[in-house]
Amino acid sequence: MQADPSKAGDKHVGARVRMRRLMLSMSQEKLADALALSFQQVQKYEKGTDRITVSRLQQISDILQVPVGFFFEAALTPRRRSRKAEAPAPDPEYISEFLATAEGIWLARAFMRIKRPALQRRIIRFVEEIADSGY
Repeated sequence: MQADPSKAGDKHVGARVRMRRLMLSMSQEKLADALALSFQQVQKYEKGTDRITVSRLQQISDILQVPVGFFFEAALTPRRRSRKAEAPAPDPEYISEFLATAEGIWLARAFMRIKRPALQRRIIRFVEEIADSGY
């Protein structure tokens, strides 16, 4: 049985809504109030359980202060393998899912505050070593 590609799109758009909402430190309740919905409905949108209509997506984009296209960035792009790299490039959806978590937003914000590129590279190597060691 094949996966429904429209559901994958709904999940991607929902994850992007969640990511942007978290970037603004906005609660589901606050977004729901602005949309005149229940926070449970916002949860369904963010999980991709319920499809977001075009008019509702326009409302969300206005509230979250991004263009509608933001919700489709990196959506459903085919994964390409780099000939130079040993491993395939990370799937954009995987990255979006991580950045849609509170931890992903927190880590990205903290990392972007580091002003020294050399220190950023050292932190990346450190994290890679931890990940490679199986922790």
